[in-house]
Amino acid sequence: MSRVGKKPISIPSDVQVSIEGSKIVFKGSKLTKELETYHRVGISLKDSELTFLLNGENAQAKAYWGTYRALANNIVVGLTEGFTKQLEINGVGYKAAVKGKVLELMLGFSHPINYDIPEGVEISVDKNLVTIKGCDKQQIGQIAAEIREFRPPEPYKGKGVKYTDERIIRKAGKTSKK
Repeated sequence: MSRVGKKPISIPSDVQVSIEGSKIVFKGSKLTKELETYHRVGISLKDSELTFLLNGENAQAKAYWGTYRALANNIVVGLTEGFTKQLEINGVGYKAAVKGKVLELMLGFSHPINYDIPEGVEISVDKNLVTIKGCDKQQIGQIAAEIREFRPPEPYKGKGVKYTDERIIRKAGKTSKK
């Protein structure tokens, strides 16, 4: 049984929620987000609390129950607080800069890498830290993963782009036998 699906979501006063058939519409101060459930779960809205109900007793229904509750909660948190990911750039000559709507990365290649910043996402650079902010958790994580993929950290010197909370397991280099 899903422990996530059981928990109700308390809706803050600055977010309005409406149910239109199998679609839940969340309206924040700046954005409107929709979550389509395709009638896979039941939806109930009472006294600024959103709850999800099971549609059946099979394993697939229970999986949908927890998944849609988590997706709805992420939308509510995104509209009120937002999400943040931080990347750290390590390496001699490795740097990043934001130029308009483009993140320019110098990662040891013969050319700079230009990453177009999507709409609704804010990227800032402070020395070797790249901070990605936005209201969509999946989009923020995807952008951070794409930027990290340009130059993943290598295990010998730790050079590359890594998450700030990521721990790189270092390998010992070659040693000479005497």
